[in-house]
Amino acid sequence: MVRAMRRMGEYLKLIDVVVEVVDARVPRSCRNPMLDTIIGNRKRLIVLNRDDLADPVITKLWLEHFKAAGLPVAAVDGRAQPSVKRAAQMVSELAESKPGTSRALVVGLPNSGKSSIINGLVRRAAAKTEDRAGVTRQLQWFRMNKGVEVMDTPGILVPKIPDATAQWKLAMTGAVPRDRYDPEEIVAHFYRWIVATPQGAGPVPDLETFAAGRFVRRGGEIDYHNAAQSYISAFGAGTFGRISLESPDDDPRSQGT
Repeated sequence: MVRAMRRMGEYLKLIDVVVEVVDARVPRSCRNPMLDTIIGNRKRLIVLNRDDLADPVITKLWLEHFKAAGLPVAAVDGRAQPSVKRAAQMVSELAESKPGTSRALVVGLPNSGKSSIINGLVRRAAAKTEDRAGVTRQLQWFRMNKGVEVMDTPGILVPKIPDATAQWKLAMTGAVPRDRYDPEEIVAHFYRWIVATPQGAGPVPDLETFAAGRFVRRGGEIDYHNAAQSYISAFGAGTFGRISLESPDDDPRSQGT
């Protein structure tokens, strides 16, 4: 990760616009604090991806939050071309001040949906997509239009996730490789969090309810490990509804569970 950040700093010498892809469900935990220093004063667009999976009311708050900070921002569903078209227009507008070809760099944490965004920007299946962290392995260039080229980068995760709260949120949204966490522990954190929210768990089941009748081993024992992995996948697919794990009004210090 550190090596990738250094390499990105080198490529930034060629870059006019930085497109930072952030999972709309975790806009705080999903941002890499090292980017601000590396990007400097280059033009930047924040793309809140997976807008279709996030709470629309909270996403609106995040849009207002970033705009108030002077950052251009768009909320999109990276899998829907009409949605990404808005972001493509904003990239073109940010790049148009330079004569000739402008270059945009697309960055984000692993599995933030960067490749889906790139495919939407260039309007073809150019970048490889998969619902797991670490699919993009090398830098790639794609032409968005006559005036803009787009660079894809491997997902860049901060060397040390700052706290346990960020850890479970990033695991729930797929930014952490599956072999790096205990799925039962992550689901337990998530369920305690959602029970404590004002709306409560609502239609979201706990792990025991989710596993009942579906993950039963021979002899009647429940396979909670595989059930927890499936639970996380179900959350990622939106099975439990549109859920945002962070709001700009949250006090990060009070979010531990």
